[in-house]
Amino acid sequence: MSDADMNKTSDPEEVRKEFWESLADSPFVMLALDNDRKHSIPMRAQLDKDANSAIWFYTSRDNRLARGGPAMMQFVAKGHDLFACVSGNLTEETREEIIDKHWNKAAESWYEEGRQDPSLLMLRMDLGDAEIWEADPGVVGIFKMMTGITMKGDEMGDHAKVAL
Repeated sequence: MSDADMNKTSDPEEVRKEFWESLADSPFVMLALDNDRKHSIPMRAQLDKDANSAIWFYTSRDNRLARGGPAMMQFVAKGHDLFACVSGNLTEETREEIIDKHWNKAAESWYEEGRQDPSLLMLRMDLGDAEIWEADPGVVGIFKMMTGITMKGDEMGDHAKVAL
């Protein structure tokens, strides 16, 4: 399927909205530094409904993401009906109020000394742009997939290139 086939979408704003809802429902992503040639790492995103241009991650100071810089994040929704690749920039979050705001029992379980652990590092990903695909093939698309008839990109669902 070519990019030309996939660039058809009915409403980029609706695709963006679906992305945020799906990410809130299952905040698990794969994250890597751009141009690092190392595999992505599974991470749990810390979301803030009032900050649509950033996502936070707890990690440790010895994690390969700790140095920050340009990054890519991949996401697949629970039902495999939405896929996203998001660019951004990782930097250390130093604001105590943000670190405390997102702190929870799940995060605490990773650090021997809890919130005061010296290895604790919070990274903020300032979001750039994203490509988001909604997979909803409809009746015609499902029929074509089951019978081996060639699919067109717009028969699989919406696709949008959006700024986050």
